[in-house]
Amino acid sequence: MGLKAAPEDQALLLELQELDTKLRQLARRSEKLPEREVVDTLTGKKTELERTRAEQSGAVEDVRLELKRTESDVEVVQARITRDAERLRTSTSVKDVAALEQELESLGRRKSDLEDIELAVMETLEEREAALAGTEAELAALSTEISEATAARDAALAEIEGERTHAAANRQTVAAKVPADLLALYEKQRERYGTGASHLRGGVSSASGVALAATDMTKIRAAAPDDVILCPDSSAILVRTAESGL
Repeated sequence: MGLKAAPEDQALLLELQELDTKLRQLARRSEKLPEREVVDTLTGKKTELERTRAEQSGAVEDVRLELKRTESDVEVVQARITRDAERLRTSTSVKDVAALEQELESLGRRKSDLEDIELAVMETLEEREAALAGTEAELAALSTEISEATAARDAALAEIEGERTHAAANRQTVAAKVPADLLALYEKQRERYGTGASHLRGGVSSASGVALAATDMTKIRAAAPDDVILCPDSSAILVRTAESGL
């Protein structure tokens, strides 16, 4: 013997299905929220910029170390120039004077070359520091943008959650009115096929959107009002009302 349920109890399933559909739509809306996608996109961009900043910071540090080495080399050469100049000033040996003058000339060229290198390194450092500063400015602006986008996302999610809470409470109220065996069948069909109840309106099943075959309609017309019938197309519980066209 098939399941029996009063027509008014079966009609409650349409309310339940409507609420379940709304809850499913809200869950999908939450997952596909445009504000969420904006935050994800901006966060991805931030990750890329942070990677760039790390690379640029390393490049700046490398140039700073190179500059320190060059400055140290210049200082060493300058110290030798100062020492040899002092020796030249006090030397009385013609041979030593000639050697010192030759060495000072060589040290002068070395210092000039080092200073050219030092200047080039300083220019490179300035360029890399400017690039790093530009990236840091982008990150600062992006952080502000992410904060604003996150606030917009959270506000949208809070709105959806409010709707979800309201719908869930209504569902609980409606479900409590449905006989246990009818509710169990509804839940089983909904879990298995995606839809638990279908409204037969004008001979068309709302779950499938398809007009039922004449043979199916004949069987449905012959069924008692309290018979629980499954839709031949969607397998959802077929709820009959005054709009069913029977």
